[in-house]
Amino acid sequence: MRLSSWLLFPGVFICALSHVTNCEEQRIPEEKLLVVTVATKETDGFRRFLRSAKHFNYTVKVLGRGEKWRGGDYMSAPGGGQKVRLLKGALEEMKDEDKIILFIDSYDVVFASGPKELLKKFQQARHKVVFSSESLIWPDRHLEDKHPHVREGNRFLGSGGFIGFLPNIKEMVSSWTGKDSESDQLFFTKIYIDPAKRKSINITLDSKCRLFQNLHGALDEVVLKFEDSRVRARNVLYDTLPVTIHGNGPTKLQINYLGNYIPNTWTFETGCTVCHEDLRSLTALKESEYPLVVIGIFIQQPTPFVTVFFERLLKLQYPKNRLRLFIYNQEAHHERQVSSFLQDHGSLYQDVKLVGQEDMDAPASRNLGFDLCRKDKDCDYFFSLDIEVVLKNENTLKILIEQNLPVVAPMITRAGRLWSNFWGALSAEGYYARSEDYVDIVQGRRVGVWNVPYVSNVYLMKASLLRSELIDYDLFNSHTLDPDMAYCHNVRDKGIFMYVTNVHSFGRILSTENYQTSHLHNDLWQIFENPMDWQERYIHENYTRIMKDKLVETPCPDVYWFPIFSNVACNHLVEEMEHFGKWSGGGNVDTRIQGGYENVPTIDIHMNQINFEKEWHKFLLEFIAPITEKMYPGYYTKCSTPLNFVVRYKPDEQPLLAPHHDASTFTINIALNSKGVDYQGGGCRFLRYDCSVQAPRKGWALMHPGRLTHYHEGLPTTAGTRYIAVSFVDP
Repeated sequence: MRLSSWLLFPGVFICALSHVTNCEEQRIPEEKLLVVTVATKETDGFRRFLRSAKHFNYTVKVLGRGEKWRGGDYMSAPGGGQKVRLLKGALEEMKDEDKIILFIDSYDVVFASGPKELLKKFQQARHKVVFSSESLIWPDRHLEDKHPHVREGNRFLGSGGFIGFLPNIKEMVSSWTGKDSESDQLFFTKIYIDPAKRKSINITLDSKCRLFQNLHGALDEVVLKFEDSRVRARNVLYDTLPVTIHGNGPTKLQINYLGNYIPNTWTFETGCTVCHEDLRSLTALKESEYPLVVIGIFIQQPTPFVTVFFERLLKLQYPKNRLRLFIYNQEAHHERQVSSFLQDHGSLYQDVKLVGQEDMDAPASRNLGFDLCRKDKDCDYFFSLDIEVVLKNENTLKILIEQNLPVVAPMITRAGRLWSNFWGALSAEGYYARSEDYVDIVQGRRVGVWNVPYVSNVYLMKASLLRSELIDYDLFNSHTLDPDMAYCHNVRDKGIFMYVTNVHSFGRILSTENYQTSHLHNDLWQIFENPMDWQERYIHENYTRIMKDKLVETPCPDVYWFPIFSNVACNHLVEEMEHFGKWSGGGNVDTRIQGGYENVPTIDIHMNQINFEKEWHKFLLEFIAPITEKMYPGYYTKCSTPLNFVVRYKPDEQPLLAPHHDASTFTINIALNSKGVDYQGGGCRFLRYDCSVQAPRKGWALMHPGRLTHYHEGLPTTAGTRYIAVSFVDP
């Protein structure tokens, strides 16, 4: 066989053929590789790029720091010539001809693997310069026919990443004389489509995305690949694992999504690996040294549990003299709660500013809140907080500050639903789209700090952003988007990353859609819309301990006594009835009930008179039925209740109730106020057993059979006014 040998790449590739074919490649030493990039300012994307480079121990040289960017806007028109000028100047100073240069964008790029794999794949390409490839031609589609055809893979050059030997890249950029605003991609494309130049420089494309993955035009081809505690992006079309991932063109959100996992930012084995990096610790600070925070509170629609919102705000674990409040209230319905909070507690805060609906609209109010922080040199953060947020975690503000991120939101969800205060992705029109990991994040199967395109309702923002990138921005106004969407669009447009964290449990968000304001205490009607908040507000704090701690008492045979209502529930129900005011006359004739005749009449108001029948039935099913079924084994109830009412006893009105049976299988009797405080006397006596409950506890329920055995009477109220809530269950 004829012997032949040749030198493919001096000092690097040596292949020889003898009687037995033997091709041996000398690996390029990793220290010969230099990553070169251009970054005129340190954006969030640039910091992410550097973090991924550090993860794999790349050596990076950054060009253009401190320069003004004159390379145009890639999203709207060709540009980038400034990068070529800077690269050309930097290469002229380099003398090591064995050096390998990887020139790559940085604001929208992450490394997925290290130098060893990169150099190996470069060598396997058998060319001295390898460019990234694209399936779409840019910026001049008229040059399509001049591009060399490829057997398989992408055909068009992408200028966002290329790798090659120093002499060859020097030769390639030596002819650059263009302006900073001219297109770098067009410059490199014209070199590539010129057969002579392509051969002289020895250029090829990474057509199957083995080294470089450009996302534009390839989103359907790229998936996350989890294996062996590593995360890679896999191109399923070519079955390759690219070393670099580039969110070129309009794919910034997709690179942000991939950057939540690559390189090994989050894995199933380790969870979040970066959640505790670059934290801003507050533990060593004196209270006077805490960052100053402006809390913007926005009330834009009638909302339940506003009083509770302010109670939680008061419990926020943060020095109040380092907090300033900005409150925008668009709802006259909530003026009483706001003024009550400020009157009682406003002086605790460093400053308070209240703006009403007559002063401005919602977008203007949010811009004003930012302005207060922007113009105050002492303001370190703006904490935006909508009134419908239920902030259960008292350390929320501290946790968010310690994350040390530009914009970060605590993840909150609507109870029992997948609705949350962040979006994992956007549709092409800029509206909600569900990301692949959204459900896992909301349900806590993936825990971490996530770069997302949209946050709302509650988030913390660094004031430094308001004084720099966002200093002249009207952030919340838009002709097409609502204020929150406009804000997120404007923040994204400046390359600022927004994050949501679910590392801790923070709380939830209320449903406000069906909140009615026609009652005195409208929150009472929220048992269907916001059941968790209703329970926390209105059910006795010891209710959940009833069975575990054996809190049910038996004051008389088959009579059970247990805590059920909070003080607030008792007060609200009494006040609601008195506000309604249409108490019955206490006569036997009663058109409100079936048959129109009451054997043992009381002074009362029925639940259905205040449109509370459905809510009361739900209360009985949720909180009374479980106790009934424990205390009366074998009896199961659907809580059929034709009669639910609040009774009023007064010495000069109706002080007592004669002995009687109730028209029920069992009766619930809940004390709504306190003996010795609100009234004297009162109580209930069961005649068969000569047994009385003479000191009912406020918020506690008596449960007893209604017929046959438990003939009973209401003992006289001798002073004040006594209120009880009664249900005849299962007549």
